[in-house]
Amino acid sequence: MMAQDVKIAVTGAGGRMGATLIRLIAGTDGLAVTGGLEAEGSPHIGQDLGLLAGLSAPLGIAATADALSVIKDADALIDFSAPKASVEFAALAAQARIVHVIGTTGFSAEEEARIEAAARHATIIKAGNMSLGVNLLAALVRQAAKALSSDWDIEIVEMHHRHKVDAPSGTALLLGQAAAEGRGISLGDHSERGRDGLTGARAKGAIGFASLRGGSVVGEHDVIFAAENERIVLRHIAEDRGIFARGAIKAAQWGQGKGPGLFNMADVLGLN
Repeated sequence: MMAQDVKIAVTGAGGRMGATLIRLIAGTDGLAVTGGLEAEGSPHIGQDLGLLAGLSAPLGIAATADALSVIKDADALIDFSAPKASVEFAALAAQARIVHVIGTTGFSAEEEARIEAAARHATIIKAGNMSLGVNLLAALVRQAAKALSSDWDIEIVEMHHRHKVDAPSGTALLLGQAAAEGRGISLGDHSERGRDGLTGARAKGAIGFASLRGGSVVGEHDVIFAAENERIVLRHIAEDRGIFARGAIKAAQWGQGKGPGLFNMADVLGLN
């Protein structure tokens, strides 16, 4: 008996990430595109997903704003959208008992709590970055922070394209959290952001963030460990959004049959 295709729906079907996901899913054996979501009023609603993604032939599935109809027919939803929308999708995924892969960043504490609540009924895989390289980098950052004393200052510098709306990036926060875990401290209590003017000397043990925006940069992240007379720089450069899409697809496949829970890419990659 042949295994059935994993049915995957995507959010933001008319956007750059949505189009990348549709192309990769449609071109991968064992996977099937079953739906694509767009916000109410989007000019992409009603358009064929295959044509939106630049495929040579239509898929016979139109983009829609009806999340319930898309989610009920899917095994997984891959979601790079906005915090408010992702929280609503998580609730629907919990009702449908499907896998919800969340690449959205910029959640408030209340929104994080609502996603955690939804994960009691849905398999939710949430990560500030879906790439293999970034998650390996996070493991290295955690290890380095554990090995080095607080005499080593930690700074995280990230750059993204001019259209990114949140800062620091979800990836920068993921790396900052890894550093904090390595040191056994709370990131919230040791985070320094947005220095300007006469700020005084750097606080010992702080984890600093700097966010740069411009052009079409997909994503660059440096984690700098600086001590007297020496520095260690761990860097990741993303050159194509396909790395995030491939990671999200891997997560959607990994989540099949896992049961309810809140997971991250380190779980998917076996790094935890």
